[in-house]
Amino acid sequence: MIILGHSMMTKTNLNDGTPVFCLRKPEAKMLDHHVDGYLQNGISINDNDVVFDVGANVGVFGLRAIQKAKNVNAYCFEPIPDIFSVLKKNAEEYGDGRIHVYEFGVSDKSANASFTYFPNTPALSTLHPEQWDEDPEAFSKAVKGTMKNPPEGMKWMRLIPPFFSGVIAHFLVRGKKQVECKLVPLSDVIENENIEQIDLLKIDCEGAEWSVLKGIRENDWPKIKSLVIEVHDTDGRLDNVRQLLTEKGFSQLHTESEVGLEDTGMFNIFALR
Repeated sequence: MIILGHSMMTKTNLNDGTPVFCLRKPEAKMLDHHVDGYLQNGISINDNDVVFDVGANVGVFGLRAIQKAKNVNAYCFEPIPDIFSVLKKNAEEYGDGRIHVYEFGVSDKSANASFTYFPNTPALSTLHPEQWDEDPEAFSKAVKGTMKNPPEGMKWMRLIPPFFSGVIAHFLVRGKKQVECKLVPLSDVIENENIEQIDLLKIDCEGAEWSVLKGIRENDWPKIKSLVIEVHDTDGRLDNVRQLLTEKGFSQLHTESEVGLEDTGMFNIFALR
C-alpha cells in the first residue's frame, strides 16, 4: 500500500479479474460500471483508434479502451495529484505503452485553478463545487441513485435503506480540500502531440465539460469522430452542448440519464458524425 498525501493507493480486481490500482476499491468497480454506459448508442472502440479521456480518474476507462481492440492508444488527463499518481501507476503496470497520461485538467485556456478534492470519493472531485452547493441534496440523490443501480459485485448496496443516503453522502464529502492544478486547452494537446484524429473523445469532468469543448479550435473539430460527454444540466448547458455539437457536424445525437441518476440533472450525450 502506497500513501499519497492523505490517501492510500491500493489494488483490487475488477469483476472480470482485471487488476487495477485505485484509491477506493468500491469506486474502481463503480468506474468500471460506467465504462459500459459510455460504450453504447453507436459509441465503440476499434483497432488502431485514438481515444481521449478527459477526467480519467485512475484510468479504468483507458485500461478498458486498450483491451477492447488492437493497437488502441488512450490519452488520459487527470489534474488532481493523488488521483494522477494512481493513473500513472496503472499506465506503467498495465498500459502496454499505449496509455499516455497527463497531470493537468482540460479547459478553454491555459491557467492554474483550485479544485475541490474529496478523498473519500475521489471521482467527484471538481473544479466546480458550486454545482453541489446549488442543490444541497444533489450528493444525496447521486448516492441514492447508485444504491438503486449498483455495479456487478456490489448488489448488496440495494439492501441499504434509502434514508441512509444522506448519511453516506455526508461521509463522502467530509475532509474535502483544495488543490491547485494546471489547466490546458485540448487543442494545445492536439498540436503538441501531433494528433491527426481522435476516434473517441470521452469527457467526464464533474461540471467543466463546457470549458473543455470551448478549448477545441475550429480546425480541430473535424479530427474528432465521436464523443460521449457527461453533462451537468445547469443554466441550459445540455441544450448548449447539443447545439454546439450539431453545429460542428455531429448529426447523430442521443441523450439519456444514467439509470439511477434521473433526479440529479446529469445526462450522457452520445455524438457521432
